[in-house]
Amino acid sequence: MKVVRLDPELPLPSRAHEGDAGVDLFSAEDVTLNPGQRALVRTGVAVAIPFGMVGLVHPRSGLAARVGLSIVNSPGTIDAGYRGEVKISLINLDPAEPIVVHRGDRIAQLLVQRVELVELVEVASFDEAGLAETSRGDGGHGSSGGHASL
Repeated sequence: MKVVRLDPELPLPSRAHEGDAGVDLFSAEDVTLNPGQRALVRTGVAVAIPFGMVGLVHPRSGLAARVGLSIVNSPGTIDAGYRGEVKISLINLDPAEPIVVHRGDRIAQLLVQRVELVELVEVASFDEAGLAETSRGDGGHGSSGGHASL
């Protein structure tokens, strides 16, 4: 995958360990996030996701677990046609403490995966389209149970 380094002082996205699925993305700026605050943080890179693939930006699990730093729209989606700087919409989920992100900190991870580019076909109803009834039907949020409050 082609990567443009927009900030020559920052490292390129990289894997922390051989075989890791995601590459770490770095902050291009210093940011302080107060409890509940969001910020769109630059990474200093642009990527050319290959056609038929998608870039998915996930939180780093250690930051989420240790200090409550996460991503608002997790996972964030980078489409194959996007060529601008990758920016991460970070949020501080800690109820009391601010989080300071320093320039050069690893703030998210990028996974690149194949995606099926389906063609949408409008039908009047699933019954008329010959799509069999399923055991789930239209059961949505919470319909499968699994928690006492559901």
